[in-house]
Amino acid sequence: MHGKRGCDFYLEAMSSESALFKRIKRHVIGREHTFFAATPPGFEQLCLRELLNLDPVVGNARVTPGGVDFKGRLDDCYRANLNLRLPNRILMRINEFKSTNFRQLERKAGDIPWELYLNPDSLFKVHVTTKHCRLHHSAAISDRFHKSIAGRLSGIQQDEKLLTTTNVEQNIFIRGQDDRFSVSIGSSGDLLYKRGLKKHAGKAPLRETLAAAALQLAGYDGTQPLIDPMCGAGTFSLEGALMAKCIPAGWFRNFAFEGWPSYLAKRWGYIRRQAQSGFVQQERPIVFASDTDPDACQRMKDCVDKYSLADAVRVNQKDFFDLVPRDQTDQTGVVCINPPYGLRLGQKLESQKLFQAICNRLKSDYSGWKLALFAHGKKLARTVPFETESYPILHGGLKLTLLVGTIK
Repeated sequence: MHGKRGCDFYLEAMSSESALFKRIKRHVIGREHTFFAATPPGFEQLCLRELLNLDPVVGNARVTPGGVDFKGRLDDCYRANLNLRLPNRILMRINEFKSTNFRQLERKAGDIPWELYLNPDSLFKVHVTTKHCRLHHSAAISDRFHKSIAGRLSGIQQDEKLLTTTNVEQNIFIRGQDDRFSVSIGSSGDLLYKRGLKKHAGKAPLRETLAAAALQLAGYDGTQPLIDPMCGAGTFSLEGALMAKCIPAGWFRNFAFEGWPSYLAKRWGYIRRQAQSGFVQQERPIVFASDTDPDACQRMKDCVDKYSLADAVRVNQKDFFDLVPRDQTDQTGVVCINPPYGLRLGQKLESQKLFQAICNRLKSDYSGWKLALFAHGKKLARTVPFETESYPILHGGLKLTLLVGTIK
């Protein structure tokens, strides 16, 4: 599942290139770096709280537009990717420079020691965004960086002992603003909402990062019951189960840093063993997932069984309006609902009626429960018959409102 390349491989295999390994050790492994955790809009403070709860705590974490900056070594990068539930990706800053013309850009890009960050056989993409820059043509900037990287790596001989069984695609991010360009490498690979659990998606799948944020805002900490009565693809339930069992968000997936020349396989293994030692076995289910769709329920059961989550999750085929919370648990907890929202006129009217019916049932049967509820639009959100806090959410191009509070 995880790549084989690491510092231990380099010690054995790079005897003929010891100078390169020494540079990697000095400039990448042995040095503190600036990392950036990119988050969904509005969740920067939640991400900061997650970062500050890591053990050991990362240094100099601060909210910046679009996410959270923090200082750390490669260990901290590994732990952030493994444990954080809210970011979309973790970037490592590798360079910054000013450029106002393409000749200057090519020279600056070519001066970056790419061999410290990429292997000669690395597959990579370059992503460019610019704002208020004289160089604003993203494709042209990307082309210059592609040529500079390929040219720099062409002089590095690939040692067969360093070939990895998983050549994860690397992502280079170029951000230009006011003629200054920051250059970063993505440490995550696939976006972090891809936990590696689900091989299927519902009709309106909720991203795992968004579900995690909703659960945290609702006050769910993994110790109280969680009811997910319209589970669909099971995003809320699976996130809740991972939290209840103290399994890190990234436990079931790979990361781009496993393909870096600086990758420390033994250190990564140690970090994973540390995390595994904290896993919790539940005495009885604490997460209750249900849906009217038998296929959705079966896929959810298969996923729960495959990833050994059955001690924490119970799945039933049941209509929300037939569900009685006290039949599931004798404690109050958190109920989370992402109801269907129709976009066409007829569907929209039906969705509004359904939303009202859901709210009425919540008020009558779930008194004292904490709530995370998604509404399509501010107008619909204002019809909720109990007090909630609202958070604007952009989900798949739709403007939603996340409502959290205690049902009274």
